[in-house]
Amino acid sequence: MKVGRLMAFTDLSIAKDAKILPIQTIGNRAGIPEDALELYGKYKAKINVELLPAAEKLGKVVLVTAISPTPAGEGKSTVTVGLADAFNQLGESVIVALREPSLGPVMGVKGGATGGGFAQVLPMEDINLHFTGDIHAITSANNALAAFIDNQLHQGNPLNLDPRRITWKRALDMNDRALRQVTIGLGGPAQGIPRQDGFDITVASEIMAVLCLATSMEDLKERLAQMVIGYTYDKEPVLVRDLGVAGALALLLKDAFKPNLVQTIEGTPAIIHGGPFANIAHGCNSLMATNTARQLSDVVVTEAGFGADLGAEKFMHIKSRKGGFHPDAVVIVATVRALKMHGGVDKTLLGEANSDAVRRGMVNLAKHVDTIRQFGVEPVVALNRFVTDTAEEIAEIMDWAKGQGVAIALTNVWEQGGKGGLELAKLVKAELERPTDFAFLYEETDSVEEKLRAIVQKVYGGADVLLSDKAQKQLVDIKKYGWDELPICMAKTQYSLSDQPKLLGRPEGFTITIREIMPKLGAGFLVCLTGDIMTMPGLPKQPAALKMDVGADGEAIGLF
Repeated sequence: MKVGRLMAFTDLSIAKDAKILPIQTIGNRAGIPEDALELYGKYKAKINVELLPAAEKLGKVVLVTAISPTPAGEGKSTVTVGLADAFNQLGESVIVALREPSLGPVMGVKGGATGGGFAQVLPMEDINLHFTGDIHAITSANNALAAFIDNQLHQGNPLNLDPRRITWKRALDMNDRALRQVTIGLGGPAQGIPRQDGFDITVASEIMAVLCLATSMEDLKERLAQMVIGYTYDKEPVLVRDLGVAGALALLLKDAFKPNLVQTIEGTPAIIHGGPFANIAHGCNSLMATNTARQLSDVVVTEAGFGADLGAEKFMHIKSRKGGFHPDAVVIVATVRALKMHGGVDKTLLGEANSDAVRRGMVNLAKHVDTIRQFGVEPVVALNRFVTDTAEEIAEIMDWAKGQGVAIALTNVWEQGGKGGLELAKLVKAELERPTDFAFLYEETDSVEEKLRAIVQKVYGGADVLLSDKAQKQLVDIKKYGWDELPICMAKTQYSLSDQPKLLGRPEGFTITIREIMPKLGAGFLVCLTGDIMTMPGLPKQPAALKMDVGADGEAIGLF
């Protein structure tokens, strides 16, 4: 490690100084035959799952989630990677499975999603930028479908599709608020049929969800065929199957459908595949990635987006249902800084010691612990340490955990890598050896209203749910077409347990308002929009891109 770069102590400098191994070496460690690796340069590869050896048993799944996120940052991906490295240090057969970063957050406010410090996946620059082109392929498939839709309108509209009721939007992998609502087809008859349209960010496209929940190429094609694109003048649904282009879309996705193999700084195999947001989609890496990791290792460490009220809930109710497995252990990541924000401290004052604020903010952690316990899994808390944390603040959390019978470990994986997560790994390992009593919080056969109420009351801690007039009308059609037995995918702010971002801590007595319900038949769930959540985010006043550049040597600058 070069001293100058270590002194800079940035994720990018640490990643650049790390020793990265040839991907064939990592594949060998994971038990992947060399002919099953499709190389994308020296350090990335696609896995041809058809060529993998059959597994005698499937690995156990460790799900990493967190408290409600704050601008202070919780370091969930960092802990996920560090925990996998810690398991590796303990001599366990382990693979970490993560989502692919979206360029919108990378260039916006969040930055990259490859972990941090000495708990990162490599090559960090490639993964945070274009990687193996999966998200670009999804963008292409999404927009090809949009073109097919508008072409059939232009060619006489044989499907009798009502241009006012087309629900399929175009997509772009960037935060671009100007594209939320657009008008297309202007310029006369040769330019198509004028109509209102809009863009979603690619990771909110149903095709992203379809790719992440499909378990085979045939399943992928069937899910693509099932996607609703709009309604006829008679208000009957029109599917991709009716357009006859599911095969073409699958062709565009055939390489993107294969999981990607990379590595952590410590050489632990990492599979990164799929990237749906958890506040507007289901927030988990692909089933192909998780199943491949389970096939190759004894322990799979994976994460779900944002807090347990979003990513973890959807992991349980959507991914676990579709995949036929459930997490054998759950880790909830918390930080002193974030708990202080939930306790009422402004983000500019987080560096100041404030045990009282930590105590007040503990209610947020307590609710997430309660939520995971309701699923029949006993969580382990990872207290992700920052240099500004005081002994008194840490003791406040440790004492609470002891009083509640919650296993907790102080982690320092950013600075120490796997070594800083050994205590956490030992606690999680103990949980993996205990039986779970996993149970869903609702059944698919429950009514949509019952499913919504179960999530609001049991997961969010709210009082009730209210459907807008528009959502009620949509629900009538959903029941008419027999779509009401699909699970729910809530689109909700990540910052609060409620649908109001500024209600931090553990609000009570609130009502969640569902303003719109969008059937996603290909993905196999109903997206319920709450609050002012949008499927195309915007950039902040000072986007992270302002600090990014490329040097004369071709190396990235300012990427984090």
